[in-house]
Amino acid sequence: MSSAAIKDLVEIVEALPSEVQQQVVEHLREYIADLQDEQRWDISFSRTQSALVTAARQAKREKAMGKATAMDYK
Repeated sequence: MSSAAIKDLVEIVEALPSEVQQQVVEHLREYIADLQDEQRWDISFSRTQSALVTAARQAKREKAMGKATAMDYK
């Protein structure tokens, strides 16, 4: 975010009553934490994607060869 955008955000929040400012800050913290969590998941998934594709292909081959068995979910 550019410093101009941050300045705009600060001005908007400063114009609010202090209790509302606190609510905005808490919402922003939660929103930013969610964004960071999504980024971590995206990075983790991108690092393991080729391994997941390989495992899926192996599972399909085993199923086609009759080596797969149904999972017991109980």
